[in-house]
Amino acid sequence: TVSDPDAGDTLTFDVSNLPGWASFDTATGRLFGTPQPGDAGSYSNIVISVNDGSASDSLPAFTITVEAVSMGSATLSWTAPTQNTDGSALTDLAGFRVYWTRLPNSAGTPITLNNPGLTTYVVENLAAGTYEFTLRAFDQSGNESVDSNVATKTIQ
Repeated sequence: TVSDPDAGDTLTFDVSNLPGWASFDTATGRLFGTPQPGDAGSYSNIVISVNDGSASDSLPAFTITVEAVSMGSATLSWTAPTQNTDGSALTDLAGFRVYWTRLPNSAGTPITLNNPGLTTYVVENLAAGTYEFTLRAFDQSGNESVDSNVATKTIQ
């Protein structure tokens, strides 16, 4: 909060040592931004000041520390199907789709694996939480199998 004893002067804010991922509003003094994973580290000696044209003041220098978010992974493995649901030989297997949900009910984009020879896959960059995974095989026409059994993993 800023006040000016000369009421009516235009106040202008400034900042020094602004982190590259941050923004600053010179009309309000608001410092804001969202750092990305590569921005982890300490940003020190940040100073916000205000000027009314004749007098100025500033906050003490401060530091912002951005901590890296620990991301997890889940390794899925399966046995590829060899026959269709009617018992006939499966001859046109084209790949697999991994469906996943971060509980409660936050579905991720399905991952399409266009390789019928795969039997493992690692889902990476999972934030902390509990996840459910299912797998479906698909044929060259795009027809999908029923869901596999559900696998669950909690990322700490």
